[in-house]
Amino acid sequence: MRITQGTFSFLPDLSDAQIAKQIDYALARGWAIGIEYTDDPHPRNTYWEMWGNPMFDIADAAGVMLELQACRQAFPSHYIRLAAFDSSHGTESVVLSFIVNRPAAEPGFRLIRTEEPGRTLRYSIESYAVTRAAEGQRY
Repeated sequence: MRITQGTFSFLPDLSDAQIAKQIDYALARGWAIGIEYTDDPHPRNTYWEMWGNPMFDIADAAGVMLELQACRQAFPSHYIRLAAFDSSHGTESVVLSFIVNRPAAEPGFRLIRTEEPGRTLRYSIESYAVTRAAEGQRY
């Protein structure tokens, strides 16, 4: 199962050269770059761990790529994403984010169905990363 979160989620993974071009695009607009990582990419898990501090004063993509490589080395089997933050008045929000690293085997999710009183059905999702169930042993 391929996790689809962020700007380029339905495209094939970007190469490092393409990632650097996107970083250049963000830096040209004055956006700060942050690197985040997680092992549980649940859709409601919007707060991933930060890799260092956001890079507000960086001027070129090479510095961000060095930090990205360090994060990839530290967490090779985690999801890693870049987030670009626009601090201009009126926006003050993340305006671009995309996944730049994925584990070799993406754990996926399962649908949990709960029957409630009055014939009500409730659905929720749970990440297999939380249960640590290996692929092929989930069902």
